[in-house]
Amino acid sequence: MIEGRNVLVTGGAGFIGSHLAEKLSGGCTVTVLDNLSTGKKKNLPGNATFVNGDLGDFDLVKKTIDDSGIDLIFHIGANASVPNSVEKPRYDFNANALGTFNVLTASLDSDVAKVVYASTAAVYGEPVYTPIDEGHPLHPISPYGASKLAGERYGFAFKETYGLTFAAIRIFNTYGTRQPRYVMYDFIQKLRANPKLLEVLGTGEQIRDYCYVSDMADAFMLVAERGEGVYNAAGGSPTSIKHLAELMVSIISPEAKIQYGGKTWAGDVNTLYADITRIRDLGFEPKVGFEEGVRTMIAWFEDA
Repeated sequence: MIEGRNVLVTGGAGFIGSHLAEKLSGGCTVTVLDNLSTGKKKNLPGNATFVNGDLGDFDLVKKTIDDSGIDLIFHIGANASVPNSVEKPRYDFNANALGTFNVLTASLDSDVAKVVYASTAAVYGEPVYTPIDEGHPLHPISPYGASKLAGERYGFAFKETYGLTFAAIRIFNTYGTRQPRYVMYDFIQKLRANPKLLEVLGTGEQIRDYCYVSDMADAFMLVAERGEGVYNAAGGSPTSIKHLAELMVSIISPEAKIQYGGKTWAGDVNTLYADITRIRDLGFEPKVGFEEGVRTMIAWFEDA
């Protein structure tokens, strides 16, 4: 059980991190380390201790762990944007690979019992087969995927070399309230700006395996309690961007025309469809259906 633990959530003011921190705050003492580059202080649970800082600052990371008596770390903080990693690969490396190295190194000399790392489906690259299981070849095609894989490899190397307990969750597309970017957010903003037209990158045939953010937070807690090694976390049912666009248009602006651009951004993978058997064996089961989650997200943005 993780109840009663002193927990650090890096990136805990951000999208997934804040939902996780909120769930943890009911039974754990939660500290959040976040540089607020994309996160917001208003996302934090009221009883969390907030440290404003960057993962590139090793001394700050170490001090945060030591001062709060941290024994469990959820390492969510990262550059989570593929386009940003393409434009600024050095920034992406420092935020993801170096930031993870600092978290792992700071954990060694402290009383940290376990680090649960937010990896990504981008480590797989374009799939050789689907659904993608954890044994699928790793061939990231973006700097983001490469930097996250570096952090994952370092984590397991530290486990083998130093005995640090480490687990990684390869996150597939996650959506929901507080989301600050990505396709669903973009669709909502575009339809707000022009209710008559939704322009979509690519052909619409891209496949994604969407997981609602509260379910993703549950996956992290489950792996913290009983998981070892690496796990895919996703909704378990593939959805085309075309279907997503049609659903969101039907909810937000039924009169809108959908226009596909044919081209997408560099580093974009066409098909992401997860085999989640391994995490299901731990007891994970997505609770929020796709259409229910989309409607909840849209309603939240309407009220925000």
